[in-house]
Amino acid sequence: MDRTGKTPRAFWLILSAVLAFRYLCHAAALMLILPNEMRPGTPLPDLLLRQVPYVAGLARWNYVLWLLCYIPGALWIGARDRKLFLRLVVTDGLLSLLRGLMIPLTGIGPVMGADVNALHPFAVKPALLAILNPLTAIGGNSAGIYLTKDLFFSGHIATTFLLYLFSRRFGRASRVFLGLNLFTLAVVLLAHLHYSIDIIAAYAITYGVYRASESWGASLQTHWFFRAARPE
Repeated sequence: MDRTGKTPRAFWLILSAVLAFRYLCHAAALMLILPNEMRPGTPLPDLLLRQVPYVAGLARWNYVLWLLCYIPGALWIGARDRKLFLRLVVTDGLLSLLRGLMIPLTGIGPVMGADVNALHPFAVKPALLAILNPLTAIGGNSAGIYLTKDLFFSGHIATTFLLYLFSRRFGRASRVFLGLNLFTLAVVLLAHLHYSIDIIAAYAITYGVYRASESWGASLQTHWFFRAARPE
């Protein structure tokens, strides 16, 4: 805030640009992922998932549960440190793009059931619009319908682990974020959303991207774009 107690207008412009960047990253990733849904995939044997029971209710509500674990925590970080929040959103967007590139490279088949989208191709544009619309994505379960092979690496794990990594500077509060990540891990396993390798890779890749963001984040803090976000 400035000396009048108000948040500078420049910050809101920067925040809008960063959030738009994150949304565009999501859209770009989906444009890469959706055509891959219609390519036949190869299912993998998974020793761990064979031992984990399947809970249909968690599978149905996994997207909502993920949002409840992610959105409030991200907003809390934003309220505590807005420069850190800007870096968080940009890093999250880059992770989303990375998933969009990796998923078509792997060619992994669905964790459970038939490869329905390869057997019954769909139009990409309506599917893209349905998933990009938060109302249809959540209420209509569009992601659950169209995304059966968005596997490597787990977005649920990556995003909640990223929150934990960013929260560590807040001391004991980071324990809550770690708990949310572990809860998300339980949901992912019990809902059979991902193979074990998708989960392990999510932790490794997210940590690597986070460490890289520390380097470019430090240099960007001297840029006028991020200096405008500083409180006076």
